[in-house]
Amino acid sequence: MPDMPPTLPTSASLNKPKLLDQVRDVIRRKHFSIRTEQAYVDWIRRFILFHNKRHPKEMAEQELTEFLTHLARDARVSASTQNQALSALLFLYMQVLKQEIGWLGNVQRAKRPARLPVVLTRAEVHKIFAHLHGVHRLMAGLLYGSGLRLMECVRLRVHPMR
Repeated sequence: MPDMPPTLPTSASLNKPKLLDQVRDVIRRKHFSIRTEQAYVDWIRRFILFHNKRHPKEMAEQELTEFLTHLARDARVSASTQNQALSALLFLYMQVLKQEIGWLGNVQRAKRPARLPVVLTRAEVHKIFAHLHGVHRLMAGLLYGSGLRLMECVRLRVHPMR
């Protein structure tokens, strides 16, 4: 049998980015945070590995249900973690692959613990602020008064006046 020359990839396959690169591109176009990008890419990677490296285009509701149920039943993740995984996979199918998925009614959901919100009294808030000074007090005041998330506050920059 004569030696066959190696086949060269077609121009279409050379120009097509890998799936996770496509996910990153769409996330960046939509201006999601870097943390969201990292979390979504990780969940999509875990989903693909869970199904023995099958491409998500080959999978649908059944495989999504299996993965999400596995997270709740076997991995015993919290409800918020399972919801994050679900959001990442919905993003993949709806925004990146442009593929409709059906109703995910058979997913075993992780249990949410009953929690009462912790609310500080005015006196407790004053005691906390009495121990803070300088930049830390400013940041705490911004977080408390505006509802900013921690990393949003850390990334704030002051624009010089002209």
